[in-house]
Amino acid sequence: MSWLSGVVVYVILWWLVFFMTLPVGVRRAREVERGNDPGAPDRPRLGLKAAVTTVIAAVLTLVVFLLIESGWLTFRKA
Repeated sequence: MSWLSGVVVYVILWWLVFFMTLPVGVRRAREVERGNDPGAPDRPRLGLKAAVTTVIAAVLTLVVFLLIESGWLTFRKA
């Protein structure tokens, strides 16, 4: 796998994992201020979720890299 393919795989996995972690631990605000959506999260903790996503995406990219390099996963015709 080339470095460009690795970057593409990482970016795709990062966004996929990020969207999966967004609803984790979300609680609605108890007191809704005028003009705010009642379903908006009280503390979304996006920084923590982005950091966790970065680590998980890096591990998954490493797994994909190892699968491709070992020959278990290939996109070439036999």
